[in-house]
Amino acid sequence: MPTTTDYRHLTGEYVLDPAHSRIGFVARHAMVTKVRGAFNEFSGDARLDGENPARSSVRVLIQVASIDTRNADRDTHLRSNDFLQMDEHPEIVFQSTEITWTDENAFDVTGDLTIKGETRSVTVPFTFEGQATDPFGNVRVGFEGQTTINRKDFGVTWNAALETGGVLVSDKILLEFEISAIKQA
Repeated sequence: MPTTTDYRHLTGEYVLDPAHSRIGFVARHAMVTKVRGAFNEFSGDARLDGENPARSSVRVLIQVASIDTRNADRDTHLRSNDFLQMDEHPEIVFQSTEITWTDENAFDVTGDLTIKGETRSVTVPFTFEGQATDPFGNVRVGFEGQTTINRKDFGVTWNAALETGGVLVSDKILLEFEISAIKQA
């Protein structure tokens, strides 16, 4: 573990706080701009071991129906069979398989990401943003991370060719995580 900071006080069970967290994504549209979106409904839990991060774990369940790109027509299309097949696959699931420190406040979370019934291993580099006790006495920890996936690896293949060349939707999707988790008693 390449850290000199003592994280033993973080050891415990945590629940993600969706009201103070964000799970988002960014895709290129028409090869000229970016479209940002988020999933507004998700849940998750984590077991943190501050002394031995390899014994830590995290699981996140994302509700596909909650996709929000600030455009109702686009959101409906993303939920459809062209993209995420929400009726058949209502959840996106991430289950960690390995957590390793990479720097003083940084670590990699590797795990199985399942989208549309396809499971692939992905690694998300995270930074530890800190710990605080909120006004209600809850111990909170914060983490931020991002990684890029290829949506075609998960069977999300719909696209449209552009007259000028290129395609309407990029294959590469940036996933963004801003997480606040509450330590359980």
